[in-house]
Amino acid sequence: NTTPHHTTTLQSQSNMSAGNVSKKRKFVADGVFYAELNELLNRELAEGGYSGVEVRNAPMKTEIIIRAAQPTKVLGEKGRRIRELTHIVQRRFNFDEGTVELYAERVLTRGLSAHAQAESIKFKLLAGVAVRRAAYGVVKFVMESGAKGCEVIVSGKLRAQRAKAMKFQEGYMIKTGQAAVDYVDKATRHVMMRQGVLGVKVAIMMDHDPEGKRGPKKPLSDIVTIHEVKPDAVIPAAAAAPAAQMVAPAAPMQPAADAVPAALPAY
Repeated sequence: NTTPHHTTTLQSQSNMSAGNVSKKRKFVADGVFYAELNELLNRELAEGGYSGVEVRNAPMKTEIIIRAAQPTKVLGEKGRRIRELTHIVQRRFNFDEGTVELYAERVLTRGLSAHAQAESIKFKLLAGVAVRRAAYGVVKFVMESGAKGCEVIVSGKLRAQRAKAMKFQEGYMIKTGQAAVDYVDKATRHVMMRQGVLGVKVAIMMDHDPEGKRGPKKPLSDIVTIHEVKPDAVIPAAAAAPAAQMVAPAAPMQPAADAVPAALPAY
C-alpha cells in the first residue's frame, strides 16, 4: 500500500537515476530523501546516540554515513543491524541492488552533538529525573566539552496541569545570520510522558577550529584579528660598507667672477 507521497518519492528517485530530471525537481527529491532518511534513522537508532547522517553521491553508488555516539549499536551483532537498515533503505527508496551502502562513524565529541544531548535529556526525563537537574547536567557537560554556548528549552506540562516552558542558558549564542547556520547545532525531541508530551530543544554553539574537527573552519565574520607590525629590515654592516665608499656626485659649476651677465630684454 503506497501512499501518493510514497509513490512521488519513488518516481523522483527513479527519474534521478535515469538522469532526465530538472535541477529543481532534483533538489526537491534530494531534500525529501534526506528528510525521510533522517527521520527513519532517528527513530531506529535513538538509543545508539544517533547524531546525524551524511549522503554522498558517488558515480556508481550512494554512500550514507551515519554519525552516532555508539557505532557498535548501529552496526549490531556481526553487522546484522546495519545490513537490515541497508535493505530497508534500498527497498524504500527504490535503489538497485548493491548501489547503496551504509557506514557508521563515531562522533568525535559527544558533548558537541545536539542530537546526542537531546536524547540524553529525553531518557533522563523518562527515567523520572527532575527537569532542572537533567537540563543543568547537560548544559554543564556541553560547556566542559569545549562549546561556546548552550541553550536547553523544555516545554509542556512539567509539574502542574498548566503547560509552561523552562529555558536554561550558558555562554554565547548566535541566533541569526549565516553564523547561526554554520556554528549552531540544533536538535528537537518529543518525550511521551504520563501527563502529556514534553518538547525538548537543544542548541549548541561550537567554537572556531582551523582544522574543522571540533567546529567550523570558517571564522566568525565579526572577529577582527590585528596582526603585529613587522619591524623594518636591518641592513648588515658588510652590505652598508660599499655604499659608503661610493663617490659623491660632482658639485654644480659656479659662474666665473668676471663673467658679464646677459642683457635683460627691453620692454
